[in-house]
Amino acid sequence: MANNNQNKRGRSMSVEEAGRKGGEATSNNHDRDFYEEIGRKGGEASSGSGNNGNNGSNGKMSREEAGRKGGEASRRGSNN
Repeated sequence: MANNNQNKRGRSMSVEEAGRKGGEATSNNHDRDFYEEIGRKGGEASSGSGNNGNNGSNGKMSREEAGRKGGEASRRGSNN
């Protein structure tokens, strides 16, 4: 299993390719009800919080904070 991150040509898999393969595997393993349920849960979590996305008493991170953290993670991971 040491070389699982390489495809048939001996090169590393791209992030895009890994995401596509992961999405296909998930799609093969779950039915429509699964996607409806996670969509419903996501909709409940993102709608009607009443705090304009700010970190309030519900413990959720604001959109700005999430974007900042995501940008930091992207910069750390890009050692090309």
